[in-house]
Amino acid sequence: MNYRHSYHAGNFADVLKHSVLAQIIGYLKRKDGAFRVIDTHAGIGVYDLSSPEAQKTGEWRGGVGRLTDASPSAALAQFLAPWLNAVRSLNTEAGTANAVHLYPGSPKLARMLMRKQDRLSALELHPEDAGTLRSVFEGDFQVRVTELDGWLALGAHLPPKEKRGLVLIDPPFEQDGEFDRLVDGLARATRRFAGGSYMLWHPIKADSPLEAFDKKLVALGRPRTLIVRLLVRDNKTAPGLNGSGLVIVNPPFTLEAELKAVLPELTGLLSTAPGSGFEVRMLVGES
Repeated sequence: MNYRHSYHAGNFADVLKHSVLAQIIGYLKRKDGAFRVIDTHAGIGVYDLSSPEAQKTGEWRGGVGRLTDASPSAALAQFLAPWLNAVRSLNTEAGTANAVHLYPGSPKLARMLMRKQDRLSALELHPEDAGTLRSVFEGDFQVRVTELDGWLALGAHLPPKEKRGLVLIDPPFEQDGEFDRLVDGLARATRRFAGGSYMLWHPIKADSPLEAFDKKLVALGRPRTLIVRLLVRDNKTAPGLNGSGLVIVNPPFTLEAELKAVLPELTGLLSTAPGSGFEVRMLVGES
């Protein structure tokens, strides 16, 4: 699966990933001490939803497009607000407040939510994308953009000097074996920075090895590992991207309950066909 993000920005997978990312950053901000976000596969930072790539798939219409037009319950609106307000703010600054034309990728979203003492390390291997990302953060002393294989960052960039933070691992799934690389990368990273929070993203397709993946995560024995999965259609028969999954190590203590409360409604809003559903469970550690 090639998940070049220009084609998929703002889709249902981003809604889940980025709304949860915003919640974790909000939790980190409850303490005065500085933290660092390390984004290992950062992309280009900001995506133009009117671009030929985004228009070719139109996936954003089934993601952020649905949420901007929805009237969610108070609980879901509160959960989505940090992420959705950032999306609206980006478009207001660009003079497109009445419609969503620009979508913040994870490094841009993280930066929009940070305080003056917090820092972002954004890593991107693709030379052209890394150059675009640098232009997004030009002159921003709180952000460091590095052209580097994100998997290598799990050794060289950990632990951060702030000793607090979140590591986002969001690979493009362009090669076979990415699920195994997620497990190996998490094992390596948590040995160096055990107290950090980690959020790993993965696609859900009919042939995704989810059972084997879960067993390998359990075998790691890392405490407090939360599994979050959202399906927008039946994963047994439909081809393509049917769902989105997150693995969160050291999640905020409130996150599991919050997700269980809002995901039924969010799944309904994002569903595209029968067979949609969600899963939230503590894979390792107490619920």
